[in-house]
Amino acid sequence: MGSYAERVFERIRSKVQRALILAALAAPATPLLAEAPSREADSNFATQVIAVDGASEADTIENTAPPYRCYAGTACCAGHLVDWSEVPKNLYPMPRPGNFPVPPQGPGYYSVYDRWTGNYRQQAPRSPYPPFAMMPPSFFDVDFRYVEGISPDERTWVESLKRIPVGDCWTFSTGGHTWLRFMNERNSRLTESDNDYLLARVRLFGDLMYGDLLRFYGEYIWADSFSEELAPQAIDVNRGDALNLFVDVKLGETSDAVWYGRVGRQELLFGSQRLVSTLDWANTRRTFDGVRLMRKGESWDWDFFYTAFVPPNPNGMDQLDDRQEFGGSWFTWRVAPGRTLDLYYLYLDDTRLLPPQLGIARGDAEIHTWGFRHSGNSGPWLWDVEAALQLGQQGGNELVAGMASLGGGHNWNSWYGNPTLWLYYDYASGDPDPASGQSHTFHQLFPFGHYYLGWIDLVGRQNIHDANVHLWLYPQPWMAIWLQYHHFWLDRAGDALYNAAGVPIRRDATGSAGRDVGDEIDIVTNYHIGRYSDLMIGYSRLFGGGFLRNTASPTAADDAELFYLMWQRRW
Repeated sequence: MGSYAERVFERIRSKVQRALILAALAAPATPLLAEAPSREADSNFATQVIAVDGASEADTIENTAPPYRCYAGTACCAGHLVDWSEVPKNLYPMPRPGNFPVPPQGPGYYSVYDRWTGNYRQQAPRSPYPPFAMMPPSFFDVDFRYVEGISPDERTWVESLKRIPVGDCWTFSTGGHTWLRFMNERNSRLTESDNDYLLARVRLFGDLMYGDLLRFYGEYIWADSFSEELAPQAIDVNRGDALNLFVDVKLGETSDAVWYGRVGRQELLFGSQRLVSTLDWANTRRTFDGVRLMRKGESWDWDFFYTAFVPPNPNGMDQLDDRQEFGGSWFTWRVAPGRTLDLYYLYLDDTRLLPPQLGIARGDAEIHTWGFRHSGNSGPWLWDVEAALQLGQQGGNELVAGMASLGGGHNWNSWYGNPTLWLYYDYASGDPDPASGQSHTFHQLFPFGHYYLGWIDLVGRQNIHDANVHLWLYPQPWMAIWLQYHHFWLDRAGDALYNAAGVPIRRDATGSAGRDVGDEIDIVTNYHIGRYSDLMIGYSRLFGGGFLRNTASPTAADDAELFYLMWQRRW
């Protein structure tokens, strides 16, 4: 770029930095406690203990510092040298979710292909993609910066598509993902109908960066459903659209932090994902249009965002729904290696006028959510605590609601299978009387409920209690087994049972049907076929309790069953 372009760019940065000063006044102050660990320390821990459905920060195994592309004494990339191993600096590796496992470390076969070829490794191969069929993090947060330190002739074919130099100042990456998932549902959606169908999805992305100053990112998605016996759900079909399409601009940098602004279509993922998630199990995923201001630091991060939800349009271009505005502020402090504290405020303005369902008003809500989460480990002991309070209005009624999640676990890394056991209690408030003029049903916002409340997706984080147990096992480094047991009961008998989408699906307004929803078992097995591909097989069964039996009918079932088989490939 010429000197004129450089002057224009610096002028833009100067103006945006002024706005940044005003926005920073709303940011939480740096904690005045003992010095927190650096991001490098947390990254090292993340490569040792990380949920199998999340991507770690840049893999630190055998990671070497790359050379600069611009040589000393030359002016490039707006007049300064660029260390490409640190670009971009605003990556957000997925935080550890609740009931996270502790994968095995050390020598072993890390894929079925390794076992077939006899490739016995001393440690896990380098890859920022998780060794699991599901991947909640966005592709724009996957960390391929380590590729800068690998000779081109030593890169895998997937790595060869990343960090491609375009002159001295530009770099380009591309990649994608495809999956096929066969679903067999008995008593699908708690009806007396069975449903067998096939879900297919393809995602392709392009990522162009001008040094550490500017980034253009775009991602295409195609998703469809085939041979279904019931009408596809809204999250199943989106026949070609932009999942992500945004621009990042570096606003400023200090000795311990960097500021970025983002404008455009973007996925959102924060904390445990109990309230804000990309919802990877959905064939279409979840995205928003809006702006985001990001502060990335050594020990703490701060985000401010204001967006509108973008519902998938099966046969047309997706458009934002300005009746569903969603924003907030999210503060994350890395207290110690493996220990994180989140403080957050979330705002939802839903002005849709939806017809009541089962006598319960929907839409027409202004909701303010304040919450915190503390999670981590001390040796083999694990913990995860989160709580949130909601105030506002729902359907013209005053809203006061809350949720809480309390979990503790232990890992036995010297035992066969490296077992990790979690015990959890989850709670979300319900409303004893929707006609009282007050509302007390917690709104789950945009969650990854599938991960937490049973894989059949018939229970959401609204008007519910859930006592649950999770056991992770790794008989081999390439095989993960996740066993779950849930016991569900309603918080308020007169309120509804809400599904994973937050829709009321069963209700007895008199409360005489009781509160016992039932018990669910989930068995998830993942086979890591190769470095970038997986096969996942699962079975779930919901055994209906008194509430489901008492609200059943000739067309409404009191139990449900799910079997699925999914193959995925990333590149």
